Amino acid sequence: MLKFIRLGPLGSERPAVIDERGVVHDLSGLTADIDGAFLAAGGLDAAAQALAANTLPVLDDPGDGTGLRLGAPIARPSAVICVGMNYAAHAAESGSAPPTKTVVFFKHPNTVVGPFDDVLLPPGSAKTDWEVELGVVIGKRARYLSSPSEALAHVAGFTVSNDVSEREFQIELSGGQWSKGKSSETFNPLGPWLVPASQVGDGSGLRLRSFVNGESRQDSTTADMIFDVAQLVYDLSQYLVLEPGDLLNSGTPQGVALGGKFPYLVADDVMELEIEGLGRQRQNLVQARP
Repeated sequence: MLKFIRLGPLGSERPAVIDERGVVHDLSGLTADIDGAFLAAGGLDAAAQALAANTLPVLDDPGDGTGLRLGAPIARPSAVICVGMNYAAHAAESGSAPPTKTVVFFKHPNTVVGPFDDVLLPPGSAKTDWEVELGVVIGKRARYLSSPSEALAHVAGFTVSNDVSEREFQIELSGGQWSKGKSSETFNPLGPWLVPASQVGDGSGLRLRSFVNGESRQDSTTADMIFDVAQLVYDLSQYLVLEPGDLLNSGTPQGVALGGKFPYLVADDVMELEIEGLGRQRQNLVQARP
């Protein structure tokens, strides 16, 4: 399984790929970044071909915390599109009936940070929450698709996404505008890897888990989605144009603090999230200062 990563300081990451043996290779000779242009041009396949031809140089530092920072596996997307209430059990714990149509909201693209970066609690936050989600990265422009059967051809790959949410901002203070509780800085840790869709399939049946301070919070599978990835991409293409490099957060299962069973996050808490085959991420909670 190939794993695409970005290494280095925030805003200065360099592209790389981890091969099946765990060896890290530099992609700088193929592309300046793992972005929409690279994905749209078939960059993931080109990288695989270069690996097979043994033409990609090896990087000494794997970005494992001992040296280079591991950034988000894609450059800042032009859009972060999110789907709410896409697991029936999560809808139930939130006090809502399962939706019959996709519930859509947006996060600011600058919420996307690396998988091990700190998450900043906004000033005044009392209800910051975690959400492990299957992140879907668009690889080909999707516009007015004719059926869900076309949709997966527009997906470049999958990654782990943490749709961090401030529930008071989202629900009590927003006037129905969910994005107010979703767009604080650092509110979308992403990664550690981007795995090509060709190696994951349609994204179904993957186990998702989250932990706070080492204690289990969420444990489900993407088989419990109300709308699967193909349906989501198809539906969204009827209302907006999905561009290469865009991130789609596909919803979270039950087990979040909003359900009332667990306390909300506070400074010095630690979140950990993982999805089968897509890796594990970890963030410390830090109080933001104005």
